[in-house]
Amino acid sequence: MSQLQGTWAGEPEVLADAEEKRVLFATLDSFRQYRRVAHHNTTHHRRQDFYALPSDEWRLLAAPPINFLLTLEQVDDAIDTNADIAVQILKTGLESFGLENESSETAPDWHGCATSADLDKARSTLRQFYRDWSAAGASERQASYGPVLRDFAVAFAKVPNRGDIKILVPGAGLGRLVFELCTQGYGVEGNEVSYHQLLASSWVLNETKRAEQNDLFPFAFDFSNNISRAHQLKRVRIPDVHPATTLAHTEDFTQISASDRMNMVAADFSELYSSPTRKELFDAVATVFFLDTAHNVIQYIRAVHNCLKPGGIWANHGPLLWHWADRISPQDDDSSNHHSHKRGGERPISSQGRVELSVEEVLMLIGKMGFQIKSQEVRKEGCGYIQNPESMMQHHYQTSHWVARKM
Repeated sequence: MSQLQGTWAGEPEVLADAEEKRVLFATLDSFRQYRRVAHHNTTHHRRQDFYALPSDEWRLLAAPPINFLLTLEQVDDAIDTNADIAVQILKTGLESFGLENESSETAPDWHGCATSADLDKARSTLRQFYRDWSAAGASERQASYGPVLRDFAVAFAKVPNRGDIKILVPGAGLGRLVFELCTQGYGVEGNEVSYHQLLASSWVLNETKRAEQNDLFPFAFDFSNNISRAHQLKRVRIPDVHPATTLAHTEDFTQISASDRMNMVAADFSELYSSPTRKELFDAVATVFFLDTAHNVIQYIRAVHNCLKPGGIWANHGPLLWHWADRISPQDDDSSNHHSHKRGGERPISSQGRVELSVEEVLMLIGKMGFQIKSQEVRKEGCGYIQNPESMMQHHYQTSHWVARKM
């Protein structure tokens, strides 16, 4: 089985660092508590509010054809189904770091660490499997990842062995873009700072046994803007493909095995990729729904410039929903943000200062910092992010897509 190798899984220095340990433990605990908290916050409170209605009114809603209490039971079942995935992710994390599981006689010291922000991040991470690892999310993936995949197909069309091309994917999330690039034969390094994303991507890439092995109800928590309850209770199956089987087939057309071409690194992007250890290592960088996670985009540009080889390609696609805009303290959290790649409630390690730029300003800045813009467009057809296609509220981004070359 092709493993998503990385410097984070089971590394003793993670547990030796007090802050890293705190964040990891909070992540593990958030997956552990997923089931209980989801039931309490989603259906328990609604039942209380329901029975607070005048008796003749709640009886009317409880009877056919509305059957609202039955709806709550169905949502509870959906939560339990989603929680089964959370349990598997938790198991992956505990095994990776050699930590005690819940069969211990005394509660492990990571129990009770999760904050509300951590719990929200666990919920949004499971929901993200809809976008990245279900057949129903294919249209979103094509809209988001397709432009960058095509950019590299053109840029490296004449390369005889794609395994010789090394691509970096910052903000790798659940690993789908890393996986897609690897299936096309490239050598790929994903970078991610969120332990929620790291544990979940490790599970789906390394631990799943077959395609469509798990059911997922991505919209079970959404009680608003439903035309039908069937839309809220839509079931998808994940993963849409079995990663190990798919990657094994790529070895037919490249001389390097998938396990040697795919790697994940847990670190702050600006900190690590600005360092001498990453200088001029990569032939290309793909930033997809990532650039706007920066406090100071100059740091990101410097990191990309440092880690790209001379003449290397930087392909970008995404909006500019600056994640730290209007937040005034390090405790401000955006774990429910539409495309967050950081740890809930925690600023990136290297962040100092803050600035939000327009697309035009970003492109001018890149041109001043050692890159030549080869092409650029604003894609107006709209790109969703974990969007229920049946919802009465549709949220889509116009996205900035450009390709730059390091001079």
